Amino acid sequence: MGPTSGAVWGRAEQQDFRSRVRGTLLGAAVGDALGTPVDGLTVDEIRAAHGAEGLADLASAYGRRGAVSHHTQLTLFSLDGLIRAHVRRDTGAWHPPTDLNRAYRRWVATQRDWGPDERRKDDGWLAREEWLYARRDPARSLLIGFGDETMGTPDAPKNPGELGPEAVARSAPFGLLVGWEPQLVAQLAIECAAQTHGHPVAGLAAGAYAVIVHALARGDGLDGGVQRSLALLAGRPGHQPVSDGLQHALGAVRQGMPTPARVEELAGDGAADGLLAAAVYCALVGEDVRHGLCLAVNQGGPSGAAAALTGGLLGALHGETALPPAWLAELEGRPTILELADDFAMEMTQGPALHGPAGASPGWLARYPRA
Repeated sequence: MGPTSGAVWGRAEQQDFRSRVRGTLLGAAVGDALGTPVDGLTVDEIRAAHGAEGLADLASAYGRRGAVSHHTQLTLFSLDGLIRAHVRRDTGAWHPPTDLNRAYRRWVATQRDWGPDERRKDDGWLAREEWLYARRDPARSLLIGFGDETMGTPDAPKNPGELGPEAVARSAPFGLLVGWEPQLVAQLAIECAAQTHGHPVAGLAAGAYAVIVHALARGDGLDGGVQRSLALLAGRPGHQPVSDGLQHALGAVRQGMPTPARVEELAGDGAADGLLAAAVYCALVGEDVRHGLCLAVNQGGPSGAAAALTGGLLGALHGETALPPAWLAELEGRPTILELADDFAMEMTQGPALHGPAGASPGWLARYPRA
């Protein structure tokens, strides 16, 4: 069990947590960057373009190697929203889904504006990062869900039939709330998924993924994290597709050498529950991070989302130093990702010293405004 939000963190605990936060974000981003160039291609098409073994290194997308998609963009705004929620807690205004929705609407502004608007002083620093204003083929469900001030909720979700993987792919940061109980982590991920992906399967897959990341960030193993998520899912209506997918992933581990066909079988039609199962499988059977990510990519489905989910799991499990350094060296936005990861780790471990009863850091509140 990790320290609760009110506990005192030792130096070793802080260093381990920061490494897992960095690992989660960098792992998800590098998986996204690896898979994006072959997103939606069949295995035969991938092999025709990249050789008999398939894609084994970063390739070009959006005009460069290491480019990320909207999955990474939204994951960063998830983290930004969580920091802002904790800063705003001092004011007595504590409703994280609303703070996340505001963060996601700041992301939507990056998709329609040419660049940062300096007049919006309350946007914070992340929304002023110019590289985030590149439009990376966001799903229509995202633009609709965050396109107005009406926030989707589980009782009144946006896009009620949508069960694609985009909501799951932005949910890793919820799992990094190690001071929260797992059921609250799951509930937050489910509520935030409803803002764009209203089908129950999409929300439950997001909740399950966040709970697995949560277990890993607390030092548990991957199998233990999956079992914890299955236990939490069992009490929720409509959980069967997500639970069945996770059980199939665990069973597939014992079926011999991993193959693209087995990953594709788990991924199914590319919906949230299938990609979650495929990512868990790739993380479990991968000999190392590179192998696990290549397994996730070399299959005929949404390769970017599958590898982003796999990378988030492996990064949370092993920390940042396990990630392939040559890929990190070319990763788009790496300085921003690291800066945000370190800010999140500092907020979670030392938040009261930044904005508590004893005083507030003006620099911190300029980065993460309470407004």
